[in-house]
Amino acid sequence: MSNTLLTISQITNEALAVLENQLMFTKHVTREYDDQFARDGAKIGQTVNVRKPARFEGRRGPTINVEGFNETSVPVTLDTQYGCDVSFTTKELTLDIDSFSDRVLKPQIATVANMIDRDGMELYKDIYNHVGTPGTTPNTNLTYLMAGVKMDNEAAPVDDQRCCVINPLAQATISNANLTLQNPAKTISDQYHSGRMGRALGFKFEMDQNVVSHTIGTYAANVAGGAVLANGAVSSGSSIALDGWTSADQLKAGDIITFAGVYAVNPQNRQSTGELRQFVVTANATANGSGDMTVSVSPALVTSGQNQTVTGGIADNAVVSVFGASNTATPQNLAFHKDAFTFACADLELPSGVWMAKRVTSKRLGMSMRVVKAYDITNDRAPMRIDVLGGWKTLRPELAARISG
Repeated sequence: MSNTLLTISQITNEALAVLENQLMFTKHVTREYDDQFARDGAKIGQTVNVRKPARFEGRRGPTINVEGFNETSVPVTLDTQYGCDVSFTTKELTLDIDSFSDRVLKPQIATVANMIDRDGMELYKDIYNHVGTPGTTPNTNLTYLMAGVKMDNEAAPVDDQRCCVINPLAQATISNANLTLQNPAKTISDQYHSGRMGRALGFKFEMDQNVVSHTIGTYAANVAGGAVLANGAVSSGSSIALDGWTSADQLKAGDIITFAGVYAVNPQNRQSTGELRQFVVTANATANGSGDMTVSVSPALVTSGQNQTVTGGIADNAVVSVFGASNTATPQNLAFHKDAFTFACADLELPSGVWMAKRVTSKRLGMSMRVVKAYDITNDRAPMRIDVLGGWKTLRPELAARISG
C-alpha cells in the first residue's frame, strides 16, 4: 500500500490537542475564545471584553434597598502572536500522524506552550496576597494551606477549580516533606511514586518550570526599623506618599507592602479578616534625596460599599513594612482559582497563495490555532508555521495568592 501525505486538517487538529496537553498554568485558568473575528481574522491589538461578576451589599429587614447593578468587564488585548516554525521534506510528510506528532509537532508545540505559560506566570505582579518567606522554599503543608486561607478570606469559590502551580524545587521539597505521612495512604503512595503532589491541601498541584522569580527592591535597614511612614493620611485611591527612606531606595513592581492599622476585609461580609491588607506595588518607585517616595498600589483603598477592600484609610505616619528582605530573589509560585486569570484567543486570517492553510478552534478549550504550510519547489521542502493569537489579563486578583519559594 502506497504512503499518503498527511493532510493539513490532521496536522492542525493534532497540534491543538498536543497544545492542550503541554500547557500547565494556562489550562487551569479561564480561557475565552471570541468568534466575532472568525470571518475576517483578528488583527494584533484588538481586544476581547471579559465580564466580571457584580457584587452586592445586601440588606437586613423588610424595607427594600435597591442597589446598582455594576457588572464590569475587563478588556483583554490580543497583543501576542505565539508561534514556532519548522521545515521538513515531503518524504517526512509520509509519516503516520503518531510518528509526525512525536518527531515534529510535540517539540514544536512545547515551545509555544512554554511561551504562553511564561507570559501567564508574569501576572504574579498583579497579585497582592502573599504567603511564605521570600528566599525560602516552603517545606511544610502549612504554607500552602495559608495560601488557601488567603483565598478563603477573599471569598474565592471552594470547589475543584483551585490550582497551585509551583516550580520544580518547591514540588520536590513539599513532596519529600509528605513522605513520612501515613494517611491517606494512596495519595502519599502516588506522591512517592510520581514525585508530584497531585491533588492535595485543597488544590490541584502542577509543576511548571515557567514559574517566575521576583527580586525585591533595594532599600536600607531603616525600613525594618519602622522609620518609613505614610506621608499624610489616605482615605481612598491607589497613590500613596511615603517618607523616611534613604535616598535612592527603590520598590519594584510586584513588591508587597503593608500599613499599620489597615486590615483586609472579606468582600462578601465586609468584616475584617484580622490580617493587614497586603498591597502590591504596581510600578517601580525610587526615593528622592529627601527620602520621599510616592507609590502606586493595588488594590485601591475602598473603605465602604460593594467593592470595599480595607477596614479604613491609612493614617498619617502609619508604619510601612515591606514583605521580604532587600534585594531578595524568590520564585513566585501561584495558588489561584480558575477565575483569577484569563487567557483570550481569537482567529488569525487564513492566507491565500500557500500550499495549505487551516484554522482549528475550540470553544471548550477557549483556543484558536492556525497552521500554514507552503512549498519550496527548489529544495522539495515544506516550511510550516503554527500561530496562536492571544492575550493575558488578571481578571480577579483577589482569587489568587503568591507563594514564595
